[in-house]
Amino acid sequence: MGLFDKLRGELIDIIEWLDDSKHTLVWRFPRYQNEIKQGAQLIVRPGQLAAFVHRGKLADVFEPGTHTLNTENLPILSTLAGWKYGFNSPFRSEVYFVSTRQITDLKWGTPNPIMLRDPEFGPIRLRAFGTYAVKAVDPKALLEELVGTNAEVNAEEISELLRSIITTAFADMLGEKQIAALDLAAHYREFSVELQNYVKQRVDDEYGLDIPMLQIVNISLPEEVEKALDTRSSMGIVGDMQKYQQYQFGTAMLESAKHPGGAGEGLGLGMGVAMAGRMMGMGAGGAAVGTPMMAPPPPPPTSVWHVAVNGQTQGPFGPDQIQQGIASGQITPTTMLWSPTLPGWTAANQLPQWSPLFQSMTPPPPPPM
Repeated sequence: MGLFDKLRGELIDIIEWLDDSKHTLVWRFPRYQNEIKQGAQLIVRPGQLAAFVHRGKLADVFEPGTHTLNTENLPILSTLAGWKYGFNSPFRSEVYFVSTRQITDLKWGTPNPIMLRDPEFGPIRLRAFGTYAVKAVDPKALLEELVGTNAEVNAEEISELLRSIITTAFADMLGEKQIAALDLAAHYREFSVELQNYVKQRVDDEYGLDIPMLQIVNISLPEEVEKALDTRSSMGIVGDMQKYQQYQFGTAMLESAKHPGGAGEGLGLGMGVAMAGRMMGMGAGGAAVGTPMMAPPPPPPTSVWHVAVNGQTQGPFGPDQIQQGIASGQITPTTMLWSPTLPGWTAANQLPQWSPLFQSMTPPPPPPM
């Protein structure tokens, strides 16, 4: 390589930024020790701005297009560099490209619950989250306040700052509105617009940024409060609690009829009647509200039966079970039965409640001849 080729390699004649990222806000052109020569081409693509910084001071800003660098389009830089009559030699200057397109799919949320005094629930805690977009509009403020000497600034680097501004503004807005927690969902759109305007005004004035979009996606209550609301909603759907309890009691009786049981189940049914009577404001005998509630007596002793089988006592059995035993032939006319109302063991066909069942039974067929 000759001397002139080496000198040409140290000069920059094309300045551009091929942005293939999605979240880069500012990118500094890597000049290193090379110098920008007179008449160099500056290419600024759509969605970009190019800013020249000379010795820490912002000079000229270029909008999208192709620019030939000379004293005519670098008036501020010419003044800072002391070019009174133009320049013919290379010069050094930092070139920053600023992305002016929207950076979307950014998210914000409250890191800690916001304490508020709700007119219906009292002191409560609220959480919220949403999405927003950011866009650079003022290169001077952006370079001075956020970029400094960084070679590159991404949206993620300033997202913590923006989230803190959004959450602070959101807490202030909720405190001013004093809207009940149950009515917040009806104001999401209104709150989103107000929150966007507040944040937009602050970041535009201080940091040279715009917030073209900000949405409140959800405002949520603590889990225990949501459970209480679910319980209240369920009670509201039920409506008349007394009628609902009566319906449940009737359903339980129909289910019990499908599965006949012994004396223990009858006792449980009596307890269920007593409990339903207390809940509906009526006693077991139909007493009005305010009268002492007495549990119904247990089923009469006649509903409890014992059976003697091979010298052993089996039971207790309910009337339905005794009737099934007679129908199936397990209890014969001579089977001994006992009940607390009987003085002793008695044959089944000698008891008036069971003897008719034996008379209606078909006799066994005669033995074969």
